Amino acid sequence: MKLGELYNLYFQDIYRFLVSLSRDPYTAEDLVQETFYRAYVYLENYKSGNVKSWLFTVARNVFIDHYRKQRREVVTEQSFFTRVFDRKLAIEDQILISEEVDYLLKLLGEIPPEQRMAIILRDFHDFSYEEASEIMEVSLANFKVLLYRGRQRIRKRRNEQDD
Repeated sequence: MKLGELYNLYFQDIYRFLVSLSRDPYTAEDLVQETFYRAYVYLENYKSGNVKSWLFTVARNVFIDHYRKQRREVVTEQSFFTRVFDRKLAIEDQILISEEVDYLLKLLGEIPPEQRMAIILRDFHDFSYEEASEIMEVSLANFKVLLYRGRQRIRKRRNEQDD
């Protein structure tokens, strides 16, 4: 498969993944560029398998590299998330969904990055447990623990804010 085809197929998924992690659309755009650049450089070393999982692994590594470089800088909160709504839904339903997504993203931003990444990969991008653990480069058992703890923290924060 050629890089252009990969780009067209997976750009939106990789972009949403990186926006979810970085919480900044401009940073996510830069990271998407870096992801596909690295994919281009290492495409000949890619072994056949699930190309989407491989690209998400590359994107994860790009994010980690960026995060390590920016660790000392203050990150500003951005309330931006790209959504594709079902055109069959009424405007009121779309607004409610939008508000719920914004609320969940706020809660996601309050949990540790590894737990956030586990939730995003499994619940937002529908990767299997095995694929998501490979992307995060952790054991399957560790991935399940991260996912469980992340979900628990979100439930706890949600209950605290609802009370």
